[in-house]
Amino acid sequence: MDTISLWQLAVLAAASTLVGFSKTAVSGANTISLAVFAAVLPARESTGVLLPILIAGDLLAVRVYRRHAHWPTLLRLFPAVAVGVAAGTLFMLWADDAAVRVSIGAILLFMTGVTLWRRRIAEQEAGEGEQGMKTGAGAAADSGGEGGGGTGRTAARGYGVLGGFTTMVANAGGPVMSLYLLSAGFRKLGFLGTSAWFFLIVNVSKVPFSVGLGLIDARSLLLDACLLLFVLPGAYLGRVCVDRINQKVFDRIVIGATVAGGLQLLLI
Repeated sequence: MDTISLWQLAVLAAASTLVGFSKTAVSGANTISLAVFAAVLPARESTGVLLPILIAGDLLAVRVYRRHAHWPTLLRLFPAVAVGVAAGTLFMLWADDAAVRVSIGAILLFMTGVTLWRRRIAEQEAGEGEQGMKTGAGAAADSGGEGGGGTGRTAARGYGVLGGFTTMVANAGGPVMSLYLLSAGFRKLGFLGTSAWFFLIVNVSKVPFSVGLGLIDARSLLLDACLLLFVLPGAYLGRVCVDRINQKVFDRIVIGATVAGGLQLLLI
């Protein structure tokens, strides 16, 4: 890792603040942070620097939304995620920066397209009105219930493997899981609570792999020590804003941030 200039440190600090905001408000916004880290630092090394910052954000999110998690969904996802993490670890053994950026950017855009297509089909089948946005048990409001319409075990396995792979390769599992939870009909609090526990468990489990791959070392931890404090104000701002975000706006922000992050990774 080369010497970092003051302006680069400032950009990374802003991206760390956005990590905190994304963990407590708009999960998809996290793709912007990972794109910034990949632009300022070598893409491969940026994943090791970003991981402890994400874990700090996960801890804050769990503290706020721990009661809103939907554990049946989490237990359904974890086996497939483990397969994805293992595949991502193998990929990182030979992948260079260009391969990391292109692979993750392409996956994010592909998953966005799939999710938009699935949502459109569901709305057409349900007809006009509220039922088009509440497939299955998605009408369970903020209790954390999961919709079943078209997002059963097969979908969970697919999203789980992709989520595990992308989170191991570039900490980009957030958009994949966001798209899965949206397609499953989660509302804001259930979405945030389930995401918080999911990523805390997954990100902590990735630490030994990242150390073994040389992605986390003394230099990366020193940079993390400078950036961790910026996560807290972002998390506080997200908690203040989340109750003021309309559900439809929330969905659109998540999808829009995912597209933006994917394009940034492809164009860097």
